[in-house]
Amino acid sequence: MSKAFTKESDSEDDDDLALPPLPAGGKNYITPDGYQRLRTELINLIDVERPKVVEIVHWAASNGDRSENGDYIYGKKRLREIDRRIRFLTKRLDIAEVADPTQHHGNDQVFFGATVTYENAAGVERTITIKGIDEVDNLKGEVSWISPIARALLKSREGDEVQLMTPGGVERIEVIKVVYPAPSVAH
Repeated sequence: MSKAFTKESDSEDDDDLALPPLPAGGKNYITPDGYQRLRTELINLIDVERPKVVEIVHWAASNGDRSENGDYIYGKKRLREIDRRIRFLTKRLDIAEVADPTQHHGNDQVFFGATVTYENAAGVERTITIKGIDEVDNLKGEVSWISPIARALLKSREGDEVQLMTPGGVERIEVIKVVYPAPSVAH
């Protein structure tokens, strides 16, 4: 099939579509653990994954006709995915601003990295951890520092009541507890 009929792009502009947007003039805050996870993934892609796929593509290409060679076609597609992810991770790590939440251990004010328990007007308690956009896991109760709930909570203290803008209107929430991870002790 002619490349003209495939939906593939050699343009690097497609990579920016995957970047979660940062506020204008905002920094890409990330915890030290999050930074290390992204860095480990990048190194694994460069040193392990990509060389394996290049070897498979090289082997498949040596088998002759590439037009119907599944290993070759899939391998080339996988290489593009790996290269795209490498470019994404490189860009994100370049602009990352590592912020260590352990610096605020014992503080009752909400900053980046805080685990905050809050209660809404209906008496429902929720606990969230404020993290960087590239490291959040919603299933673990983590939210990005640019999310509406994090923005409403930032700089508040235990006992404060803040207003959260929701699609249904303004909701009042009370900060119940603020916790930061303890600094690790070096041996």
